[in-house]
Parts: sequence; structure tokens; C-alpha cells
Amino acid sequence: MRYCPLFLTAFAALLLLANSGESQEKRVMKSELPPAVQKAVESESKGATVRGYSSEVENGQREYEVEMTVNGHSRDVTFAADGTILEVEEQVAVQDLPAAVRRGLRQKAGSGRIRKIESLRKRGKIVAYEAEVIKSEERYEIQVGPDGKTLPHPE
Repeated sequence: MRYCPLFLTAFAALLLLANSGESQEKRVMKSELPPAVQKAVESESKGATVRGYSSEVENGQREYEVEMTVNGHSRDVTFAADGTILEVEEQVAVQDLPAAVRRGLRQKAGSGRIRKIESLRKRGKIVAYEAEVIKSEERYEIQVGPDGKTLPHPE
């Protein structure tokens, strides 16, 4: 039996869509969050402007994220379904970074321009700093550890 290339391409596209749908980030309403997450969000967003909520599956577990602005900078908090905080990404000003982190980010950015820097906190501890870099028309992210050195794996 011979299959035409168009059929094979369409079939492959359907497989990709079926497999990627579970892990894609999806915008949700606050009312769609589990009660434990709603309660945790209330606590974590005091004094902040909430920009939105999303949900996605990571490592087989449903996670919920709230994007907010606090005192003019971004702060995104990811929660487990039981309301436990999994990760906090918080914008950091260059002058507030440890000198080793500034040097490490500058070195990794090379001739690119650093646009936005965030600390990544897991289990209450900073595990990395990441920065958005713009070089020519390209945008990409770089990461260093809390000591400014290259991480063994991305956080």
C-alpha cells in the first residue's frame, strides 16, 4: 500500500498536535484555579497587579502560574495543584545583582544587549538568574547560577 506525501505530512502534523496539546500553556480564569491555588494566589498577590493566570502540564503534573506586577517589576509564581509554590521568577535590576552574577551574565551575553533579568527561586532558594538577550534581530535567554557561573543544566 502506498501513501501520498500529503497524507503522511498531515498525519505527522496531527500526531504533533495531539502530543503537544497536554504541555502547552493555556490561559485560564481565576475561577478555574483549584481552591488551594486560589487561596495561595490571594496570599502571594497582596499589593500586586495580577496580569493573568495560566495552566500547563509539566512532568506529568498540572501546574498553575500567576503573572503579576509588584512595585513596577514582574513577578511570576508557579503553583502545584495543592497550592504549594514551585517556582518564583522575579525581575531584578542590574544594580541589585551580586557582582559575580553581573559578570557571568555579561560574559554569556557577549556582544548582545541584556534586556530583562529575573531571579529563579525554587523551594525558597535562588537557583539561577536568567536574562533576555537581544543580538541583531535575535532574542534568546541565558542563565547563570547564584554564583555567576554556568549551570550544569537549565533551570
